[in-house]
Amino acid sequence: MKKLSLKELNRVDVATFKKQQKTPVILVLDNVRSALNVGSSFRTSDAFALEAIYLCGITAQPPHREILKTAIGATESVDWKYFENTSEAIETLKEKEFKVYAIEQAEGSTMLQDFEVNSNSKYALVFGNEVEGVSNEVMGMVDGAIEVPQFGTKHSLNVSVCVGVVVWEIFRGLRF
Repeated sequence: MKKLSLKELNRVDVATFKKQQKTPVILVLDNVRSALNVGSSFRTSDAFALEAIYLCGITAQPPHREILKTAIGATESVDWKYFENTSEAIETLKEKEFKVYAIEQAEGSTMLQDFEVNSNSKYALVFGNEVEGVSNEVMGMVDGAIEVPQFGTKHSLNVSVCVGVVVWEIFRGLRF
């Protein structure tokens, strides 16, 4: 077995990426404190050709040094928008007919493996602050909550890890 070279991976350039069809998913980062988590979210969004990222509240915005460090250029390929309040982002998404789900441990949440992806729907996935999670105000606005099952001693995953796990599962449901 041989690793593929960068040339053999046959990746598109940024201009081509911008024109290609996107996966109908928008990430919403609700007051995410770590710019490294934000950069990783950009990189994951690029990998799965997501429509955009909405950065809200205290969430850092490009060109922040730590975002650029982990995004490795994905801030140029992935569309993003800043909202002072996450609630504004949610209202905008609902007007555009996105189904909005908090990724959160919540009463009545659906476990990720049980979530049924509708290939005709557009999804917005809200990821919360590293300490407080998705804000209570936003929880009152979402269409539901998706929970990643966990079996260890910690009560949560790192935001960027959670983004990768959830985006893969939604992507898989939409594309495959």
